[in-house]
Amino acid sequence: MLLQSSEVRIVLASSSATRRALLTGAGLEFEAVPAAVDEAALKESAQAEGIPPEDAAIMLAEAKAERIARRRPDALVLGCDQLLTCRIPDSGAPGGATDGRERWFDKPADLAAARAQLLALRGRTHRLVTATVAWRGGTRIWQDVSVPRLTMRSFSDAFLDAYLAAEREAVCASVGGYRLEGLGVHLFSRVEGEHSAILGLPLLPLLGFLRGHGVLAG
Repeated sequence: MLLQSSEVRIVLASSSATRRALLTGAGLEFEAVPAAVDEAALKESAQAEGIPPEDAAIMLAEAKAERIARRRPDALVLGCDQLLTCRIPDSGAPGGATDGRERWFDKPADLAAARAQLLALRGRTHRLVTATVAWRGGTRIWQDVSVPRLTMRSFSDAFLDAYLAAEREAVCASVGGYRLEGLGVHLFSRVEGEHSAILGLPLLPLLGFLRGHGVLAG
């Protein structure tokens, strides 16, 4: 890419095909090197300590970026993470009241888990807490947290079953159990936030950072 400096090597610390496609679509040259971190343990620890989702997402993204950056101190390494949170009413509380806390969701393990998750999110607004961290030269030089809000419509059980039959295992690749860029768009009545942030990598703040850091022409 003519606008990109050849002096700075960009490394994406992720195996996500969607994030790779977003960077490629924006014309960036980069290398993808997946970071092996125990995300489940980090999330469990964050929840046990009462760490807010925004801080937890940064913590996870930084763990990935730092792991690769230690091996590639010459590169600008991008770590990413996304958490889905939603306030789910307590079925035992009067009127279905919540206790004010948000439930964190993970990628569904199978279609049955995806169905249960989508039923829990149906008719409610959830947040996609999307964090990006950049490391270079042994230190963090930038971070961003974008929080799109998505409202699922009150779809029928029959529609949900048809949706799962059409998407099958693809729903297990996303923390939400849906692909907004595909059939998942039919699940929603309202979407607020940058589309790329919903997909897992907010491009507008990232491109602004890269321009400010001299990696892209201004």
